[in-house]
Amino acid sequence: MPNYFYTAKSLEGRIVSGTQAAEDVRGLAGILKNDGLFLAKAVLKDAKDRKWYNVQLSMKVSSTEKIMLARNLSIMVATSLSLVKSFDILANQTKSKKLKDALISVRERINKGESMSSSLAQYPDIFSDFFLSMVKVGEESGTLEEVLKILALQLEKEHRLKSSVQGAMVYPVIVLSLLLVVGMVVAIVVLPRLKQFFVGMNSQIPFYTKMLIDFGEFSVKQWPVLIIVPVVLVALIAAILRTKKGQWALDTILLKFPLFSGLVKKNNCAILIRSLSSLLGSGVSLVRSLEVSAGTVGNYYFKKAVTSASDKIKKGEKLSEALGNFRDIFPFGAIEMLEVGEETGRTATVLKTLADFYEDEVIDATAKLSSAIEPMLIIFLGAIVAFFAFSIIQPMYSSLGSIH
Repeated sequence: MPNYFYTAKSLEGRIVSGTQAAEDVRGLAGILKNDGLFLAKAVLKDAKDRKWYNVQLSMKVSSTEKIMLARNLSIMVATSLSLVKSFDILANQTKSKKLKDALISVRERINKGESMSSSLAQYPDIFSDFFLSMVKVGEESGTLEEVLKILALQLEKEHRLKSSVQGAMVYPVIVLSLLLVVGMVVAIVVLPRLKQFFVGMNSQIPFYTKMLIDFGEFSVKQWPVLIIVPVVLVALIAAILRTKKGQWALDTILLKFPLFSGLVKKNNCAILIRSLSSLLGSGVSLVRSLEVSAGTVGNYYFKKAVTSASDKIKKGEKLSEALGNFRDIFPFGAIEMLEVGEETGRTATVLKTLADFYEDEVIDATAKLSSAIEPMLIIFLGAIVAFFAFSIIQPMYSSLGSIH
């Protein structure tokens, strides 16, 4: 078993380095994860070239690339094309250098006699536990073509959900960014010039106009501060959110905040149920399906619910009973429908139906959220514009009135 030099991060953000024996990089990541550490870098201790694997900081492979990979691979398997030739073609098709290098390596490993799942497992930063579990099931059951089709559909559904949620946030971000730019231009360029006019007319400047002028003058003299402070704040917030307590706080706020609560519940529920449906439908055991699905959801409370359910199922409880204590985070009717699926012996089918339903619900909810945010943004934007206009026009009227 090879030894690895590794660098890892704890949940609190502490950097840890050391040496650990493991079968491969994926195995090393699993060992460190059990100790509450997340692998950042690893290098073979005895390797001649000491090839570094950068897991956390390297460029990510897009969801679209993975979808096309699964879809095209399923077609190639269906046509009885050898895996070596299939990965050779896929490597030449991909635009991502990182994925291309990985696929070439996978091709070489398969050519030496390794299984596809173990070859793909060498790249945990590209292929998730869910992806690898599905491929392994397909290999073991001889249904790789069907499993890859299900995998492509699953990835496509997840990508569709994420794109829908991200798309709803684009408009607010653009509006707020433009508002910030306009505000800075007014405060830094317009108001300082008007100050000379107001002083020359001996007019009294209102406190809110004076406040904006002072901010503009400060911005001109101390502009590095305006760049450094926001960057430091963003970095600090990002560091806090990477910790366990920070993630817990954010997930708690999102679940409690009325405007986002329903969307967060439905989104995580849709991803979880779709993963469970795909895994169970492919023949993966319920306990293993839950363990893999826990990695597909991002919310702390959903992860906790799935982990707890997995432990209870090992003791003989049903899935609906195991998740019963977490009804407050699941949308209404989800646990009840799951119970019906267990009683009729059609759990995977019911889960698939629920996944389709909640995915449509998420898309609809994001559209409604976007529609609800737009008028609030318009009102907020109008109030800010009115404030700037009043800060300029009011002292000008006072100055012109003093002429008479």
